[in-house]
Amino acid sequence: VQLQASGGGLVQAGKSLSLSCVASGFTLDYHAFGWFRQAPGKEREWVSCINMNGDVTSYSDSVEGRFTISRDNAKNTVNLHMNRLKPEDTAVYYCAARGGSVKSAGWTKADDYDYWGQGTQVTVSS
Repeated sequence: VQLQASGGGLVQAGKSLSLSCVASGFTLDYHAFGWFRQAPGKEREWVSCINMNGDVTSYSDSVEGRFTISRDNAKNTVNLHMNRLKPEDTAVYYCAARGGSVKSAGWTKADDYDYWGQGTQVTVSS
């Protein structure tokens, strides 16, 4: 089981960036997914969650209205599209998957997830 996050980079404030998380070793169908981020010296922070069907999503207050999570089960991929990026969005972004109670998108704690990707760096310059 592996999750591979990609798409990070350096971007100016106000611009957009899309992250992808590709799963291998299992199918996405019966898993909910989340994105987390961790800035230097800070705790890992939940960003967003999407349920198994993709019809229920949730976002932290800090990204609500700017970020969009989506999934393509046929491609075994979960995406995070980030708009109007701010310097405070700078962090390593991680994708994670959980295999139980997957009709919900209310999973906001790191312990809620079973599998983790390796992270991709997003840096937003002012």
